[in-house]
Formats: sequence, structure tokens, C-alpha cells
Amino acid sequence: QVQLVESGGGLVQVGGSLRLSCAASGSIFSINAMGWYRQAPGKQRELVATITSNGGTNYADSVKGRFTISRDNAKNTVYLQMNSLKPEDTAVYYCNALLLTTTPIQVGDYWGQGTQVTVSS
Repeated sequence: QVQLVESGGGLVQVGGSLRLSCAASGSIFSINAMGWYRQAPGKQRELVATITSNGGTNYADSVKGRFTISRDNAKNTVYLQMNSLKPEDTAVYYCNALLLTTTPIQVGDYWGQGTQVTVSS
């Protein structure tokens, strides 16, 4: 069993900052990529940022220069620092991890339960 638990969402004013965290736990052997996605009401889920096991990053154009993804491999945790927040950043943010489990031995794609981020104008 693998769990991804997110924290750090909330209500913030335009221009403010939030830091999201996501900790993976369970029968994990190794984690390849981790990332953040978001889904606004009435819209499809979209990629926000991803980070590989050796620190390579990728960002959606809409968040480049404002958001920073990082990870602590020792803690199986990924972070998303969000600065200069805009109303259009309002969404449920989901953590994702592509990882190898020990029991059973398999590669799987796992998701967190989501955390709400609301940016008020």
C-alpha cells in the first residue's frame, strides 16, 4: 500500500505565497518522478510541475518564474513553493508519484487526495 498525503493548501490573497507538501509512504522501493497537477472547476486536470529523482524539473508555462518544485528524497517528499499567486491559480492541487513498490514488486502511478488552493482578489 502506498499513500500520498498533501498539506499546505488554503486561502491566500493575490500576490501571496503558499507552500504545498506531499509525503509518500508505504511499501516504496524507489520513487522516480514526482509532481503537482491542478484542476479548477469545470476544467481538466493539468500539469503544474514535475521533478525527477536527480532533480530535473519541468513547469507549465503559466507558473514559470512563480512556482518552484523541490523534493527531499530521504523523506519521500515533494514540495511546491508558490509565489505571486493569481486568481487563476485557484484549483485543487494533486500530488503525483511514479514509483516502484516492494510488495508487490511493480511500478505504479499514485495520486494524493488533493488540497484546495484559493486565491482571492
